[in-house]
Amino acid sequence: MLYGEEPYRFRVFEDNREHVVRQGDSLFTLAGKYFSPLPRACGLWWVIADFQPAPIHDPTIVLEVGRVLVIPSLRTLNDEVFSERRRRLMS
Repeated sequence: MLYGEEPYRFRVFEDNREHVVRQGDSLFTLAGKYFSPLPRACGLWWVIADFQPAPIHDPTIVLEVGRVLVIPSLRTLNDEVFSERRRRLMS
């Protein structure tokens, strides 16, 4: 997330996925896994952090094994999080 931007909060979409945290998972590795078609996918960790029903405010915390994270789809990233409409609202 860029400084001063409003986080993209959790929303229910049919194509949301759930990920059960395993030992060694981090927001960075999960972003790299789920957003791999995008350039610098690991850098999109903040999308996963902000998209949780209870947002994660510290990306350096160790994720609790067994915790269920909601992962937005690539469609949500393109059509919602990075949409031109959202960019205009933010400026």
